[in-house]
Amino acid sequence: MNARAPSSAAPVLSSPALYEQVAERLRSRIYAHELAPGAWIDEQTLAIEYGISRTPMREALKVLAAEGLVQLKPRRGCYVTELSEQDLDEIFPVIAMLEGRSAFEAAEKATAVDIARLEALHERLEHCAVAGDTDRFFEANQAFHAAIRDLAGNRWLSQVIDDTRKMLKLTRRDSLRLEGRLKQSLAEHRAILKAIQRRDGNEAGRLMQAHLLSGRAALAKLKSGG
Repeated sequence: MNARAPSSAAPVLSSPALYEQVAERLRSRIYAHELAPGAWIDEQTLAIEYGISRTPMREALKVLAAEGLVQLKPRRGCYVTELSEQDLDEIFPVIAMLEGRSAFEAAEKATAVDIARLEALHERLEHCAVAGDTDRFFEANQAFHAAIRDLAGNRWLSQVIDDTRKMLKLTRRDSLRLEGRLKQSLAEHRAILKAIQRRDGNEAGRLMQAHLLSGRAALAKLKSGG
């Protein structure tokens, strides 16, 4: 008996849908503050710029709204999310707790090869700090934290952290503009790395929590003009 021919109605695998590509481009522009917090998003102008119709643009904005990066307001349009001080006060203790746990698990599981990888990432932080390059320091910082999450190997923890960080990327870069914050952040990373090198999970977790809360304090100080 001959094998049954594949149904012509079967879904065809393809490259990412257009709206997903648009969502990624908009997400990058939001994180870069090209689309600033609180800014109105001109759907028609962006659709023309990208050479697409309004439909994939609207679908992309729905994706970003589900992530919390934009807000769809009836009869008013779409706006980039702007986190309030209360939002930050509520989010930072949560991300500090989560990343603290991640650092704890990473320190408990890290091999010599893993630690060498962290050391290399930290070296990038050192170079960026010496150069006073806050943009590259921010990116190296993201890679350092991501590496620690990878070492922890806890996919549930990593997923919650990633979702929360999508929101914090709206503002966290700003904390490095505070006088002395880049140097302070570098020192905090050094201490976290040393704790992981010693395989001291409790200390690594404590230092990571303190590091995240220090970032919140820097943002508050920057906001107050201090």
